[in-house]
Amino acid sequence: MAGAPGYVTSTMLNGCSFVEGWEQNFFISKWSMHQLLIECPSIYELMACPNFHWQNPPCLELWREKHDDDGNFHIRLESYTPEESITIFEKSLSSNTVDYVGGSMPLPFNLDILSWANETREILSRARVPPKVKFYNIYGTSLQTPHSVCYGSENSPVTDLEELRYYQAKFTSVEGDGTVPTESAKADGLNAEARVGVPGEHRGILSDHHVFRILKHWLNAGEPDPFYDPLNDYVILPTEFEIERVMETCLHVTTLQEEWEIIRKDSDMIDDSVDANEHPINIISVSEVAVSLCNDKAHVADHPYN
Repeated sequence: MAGAPGYVTSTMLNGCSFVEGWEQNFFISKWSMHQLLIECPSIYELMACPNFHWQNPPCLELWREKHDDDGNFHIRLESYTPEESITIFEKSLSSNTVDYVGGSMPLPFNLDILSWANETREILSRARVPPKVKFYNIYGTSLQTPHSVCYGSENSPVTDLEELRYYQAKFTSVEGDGTVPTESAKADGLNAEARVGVPGEHRGILSDHHVFRILKHWLNAGEPDPFYDPLNDYVILPTEFEIERVMETCLHVTTLQEEWEIIRKDSDMIDDSVDANEHPINIISVSEVAVSLCNDKAHVADHPYN
């Protein structure tokens, strides 16, 4: 359980908005949403896990103005690890309050909830699936997903941490489902029968017809599907998401990749001390390259395995 670092960091420091533009008038405001989530344990549980071995650890970056002993000031970019970021959260939200029944109630960063969240992570990291229960992992891929967050700029540095709520977050993104990085979503820590990466959005894959075909195949539900091949289904039958990407992209090359991890039945016998190169896991990747030339009104989909 590695979390959704970029998304949650922004949520903690200056709220989150599910829509942009004029449509925001019909939803809870960004900062009001922040006040609702600051006491939500699941948000703390989705913070970057400090014990996870990230390929590229997420960080919080701040452009800050610093003064030396002679009174001169200079601007520099500071970077904080997930553990170090806690101090920034505390200082930024130290005077945060919410109006309630005519009064003002303190609503700072909650260290008690953070402690509970860390305990939950420890419990989950030790959890194991019963021997007779099969575990599968389906996760979204192919979308730019917030990973690290930066506030301020060289021309407009952060001078007061309590003012971070007014700064626009700039994200460094990685592949994922738009909310959770693929690296994090794959880190279930369990003995999975298979892990499948599906091009799609965090909640959108729940209504993806290919996901239903995968579930039907795994559950042996209904009549066997003669056209279903778990290794290249996405190449033979592109998803609605892939088709829209091709139609909407102009003079742009997009690569959509599905990943399958097929795990041998005897993998349950392997302990954590086994070297990764000796782990009996095969990874099968299937890619689709889509080229859209809008000026020529031509759309070409290359399916290399079809």
